[in-house]
Amino acid sequence: MSRQVSNNPEAFRYEITVDGAKAGFADYRMRQGAVVFTHTEVDPEYEGQGIGGALARGALDDVRARGLKAVPLCPFIQGYIDRHPEYRDLVVQR
Repeated sequence: MSRQVSNNPEAFRYEITVDGAKAGFADYRMRQGAVVFTHTEVDPEYEGQGIGGALARGALDDVRARGLKAVPLCPFIQGYIDRHPEYRDLVVQR
């Protein structure tokens, strides 16, 4: 199974594809050097396969690579960060 996470800045979302098919997304908005995550969704047919975690990891890795911070308003992204302390340094207060 091939997974790819990409930023779609025109739609203000990170998207994940599985074997070329869209499997989920994480919506965001930009605010003063931070990516504000507002909503994450995984298509039902891909639930329980680690797709959401791969999406969160890819998005947060991109945030880090771009020298930005993260504001996890989305409960899924916040939960991922809570379970993966290596991303806590990215978080700024809301």
